Amino acid sequence: MAEGADPARRSIGARRNPDSAEAILEAAEAVLVEAGYAGFSIEAVARRARAGKPTIYRWWPSKAALLLEVYQRQKRVDVPDTGKLEEDIVGFLVNLFAHWRDTSSGSVFRSLIAEAQSDETAAAALAGYAGGRRAHTGQIIERAKARGEVAGDIDAAVVADLLASYAWRHLLTNRLDEPEATIRKMVRYLLQGIAAEAGQ
Repeated sequence: MAEGADPARRSIGARRNPDSAEAILEAAEAVLVEAGYAGFSIEAVARRARAGKPTIYRWWPSKAALLLEVYQRQKRVDVPDTGKLEEDIVGFLVNLFAHWRDTSSGSVFRSLIAEAQSDETAAAALAGYAGGRRAHTGQIIERAKARGEVAGDIDAAVVADLLASYAWRHLLTNRLDEPEATIRKMVRYLLQGIAAEAGQ
């Protein structure tokens, strides 16, 4: 190692050096907070972390991959398990909106969605993440199936997509202060359906 080199900045092949990776992720978060999506670049992160761009690209093959990891490490959203489907979904959405609103993770995720519109790598990263989240949110529906609240033939992934669509729309239109009563109304529409009863 060259004289004066920082051992925390070393890497061995493609395997991450934990100290270096942490420095890069912290730098990425700081760049996002200070410069926003428009000012976020691998170059800016490298400067702030005092890391080489090749090191960053070795561990995160694209700007989108780095953004996604920054988002995932910030995301802390409780998924309630109250024993009642309506309460579980309302609680989850209330917690998600608060997290997006009260932390920088909302702007990070908006940035990732924006990046995915013009970058195939970002679109693929977002699709992979969304697939995992779909399965995770679908567990709320599967628990309700096991309790007999939901018909056995309901596709939990489709319901999860409907919930994600509602959440993403609010994120992208900056409507994260939706009152709980309005969220609950949407959830009731989802759970009860909107078709008129036969004969009406």
